[in-house]
Amino acid sequence: MTAVFRTIPEIRAWVLEQRTAGRVIGLVPTMGALHEGHLSLIRASKSACDRTILTVFVNPTQFGPGEDLEHYPKDFDRDLRLASGLGVDGVFHPATAEMYPEPLVTFVEPGSLAGLLCGQFRPGHFRGVATVVAKLFHICEPHRAYFGQKDGQQAVVIQRMVRDLNLLVRIEICPTVREADGLAVSSRNSYLSAKERRKATVLYRALQAAETMVRSGVRSTTRIEDRMQEVLRSEKDVEIQYARVLDRETLDQMQELVPGAMVAVAVRIGTTRLIDNIILGQAD
Repeated sequence: MTAVFRTIPEIRAWVLEQRTAGRVIGLVPTMGALHEGHLSLIRASKSACDRTILTVFVNPTQFGPGEDLEHYPKDFDRDLRLASGLGVDGVFHPATAEMYPEPLVTFVEPGSLAGLLCGQFRPGHFRGVATVVAKLFHICEPHRAYFGQKDGQQAVVIQRMVRDLNLLVRIEICPTVREADGLAVSSRNSYLSAKERRKATVLYRALQAAETMVRSGVRSTTRIEDRMQEVLRSEKDVEIQYARVLDRETLDQMQELVPGAMVAVAVRIGTTRLIDNIILGQAD
């Protein structure tokens, strides 16, 4: 049976019991509204760890003014049913006041990584992400933590935070889960109208176009980025925010392609912001 913990002392007591027994703990941090992408992370943790903790917490510090904090989808009963069905051992579902009993004065600042790509459009977002993830690592003390490649910049920020701060957790980045038409599974897909949902497939089509060019021998990142822009512009009413070829560790924009580069895109369709990426040379 899946145990539900709503306070920090409760989850810490349970974690201490598991660690004392020598069990390996896997952590899957989420904001709820679970979908197949989250479920794939749970399965990965279950396959490698003795105990799996799912966190369900809509973190206010990673939302900027005018973003969708108040409207972010929430259905904890459904999330708990899905988690229980996959054999999650513990769910940590704290109230905002439990995680932030008083206004924060101390944050984890990701530095230059936070100002690139999505950070240009969501100032302060990655500071909020890094801070809450660091708190969850300290509270839950996992041996391993699981994140999706779909949020590519977030993965880089968290991996770098763990290295820089010498945190004792192994970060596992799992493949993006896609719908049959290629759209990356995301909680925010629920915001799209039927017409917008059809348009949203253009993200993956742009990434596929980049991969096709690379397979044909193109090494100029300028040409690859231009082609992605062309594909994205083929759909009307799609606002392009970026389409870039990047170093997957530093997020620096590349001039010449190297193996394992990350190709990333971000657009706005209607009121919904969507992101996606692939790692060149990896099966997606």
